[in-house]
Amino acid sequence: MVEAMPLALVTDSTADLPPGWAEAHGVRVVPLYVHLEGKTYRDGVDLSPKDLVRAVQSGAGIPTTSQPTPEDFKAAYAEALKTADQVLSIHISSKLSGTVQSARLAAEAFPGRVAVFDTLEASAGIGALVMLAEELRQAGLDLDAILERLRRAQAGSLLRFTVASLEFLKKNGRIGGAAAFLGGLLRIKPILTLENGRVEPAGKARGEKKALAEMVAALTAWSQGKKSPRIAYLYAGEPAAVEPLKARVRENLPGIRELYTGEIGAVITSHVGPGTYGYFAFDAEG
Repeated sequence: MVEAMPLALVTDSTADLPPGWAEAHGVRVVPLYVHLEGKTYRDGVDLSPKDLVRAVQSGAGIPTTSQPTPEDFKAAYAEALKTADQVLSIHISSKLSGTVQSARLAAEAFPGRVAVFDTLEASAGIGALVMLAEELRQAGLDLDAILERLRRAQAGSLLRFTVASLEFLKKNGRIGGAAAFLGGLLRIKPILTLENGRVEPAGKARGEKKALAEMVAALTAWSQGKKSPRIAYLYAGEPAAVEPLKARVRENLPGIRELYTGEIGAVITSHVGPGTYGYFAFDAEG
């Protein structure tokens, strides 16, 4: 008879975790869906971000996406609860996707056994919090204590990213049309963040070098007084896009622990477009 574990972790494919990490740590990943050229694909299972970019560059329309169904989550929770007493389910911002809603509907089938955490983040912002949850789980913290630490880490976090073009955000309704027009007209490099789970402007710079400098300056100011600052990087398309940012942070802020560099998956890429890069930073001590 298998001894039950006190807590299992579930997340979704928009966490953009490093390849193999979820399997190595027993974290279940429920995929979102990408709808492209009349076909539906499971994010990270049937469709890679490179496949998506290649299709769009070849003339396919900008894809749409949808959340997992409650049934998808029920299956993941039922499997997890075979060897665990409780499940902590960690997901993309409810302001960007209906994933949290599906997860909460599914959790109703397991009263008192599944807690759903709305990260109000995306991509590496989710992945970094999943890694923190796993670290705390391994340290023996219970569900309530882990949730409290996740809330503190998220509340004090810093996300910055920039996109190669505002076209994807505009067409997917994630940023206003006027902002998209202005960025294209003046060749301004937008610097974006998530505020209360929604995409919002955090600054703008004329050119790549100034955008990079502004992103590092924001991180420098944020890091002051942090006990255990950590950072996860993200990129869509070519990994070389994020390397200048990483090099600058390593040079100027060596005290920040680097967690990983994650490729943005097909779902998030369909909203931000190739050429996007940035970081998510948080204080592990909250």
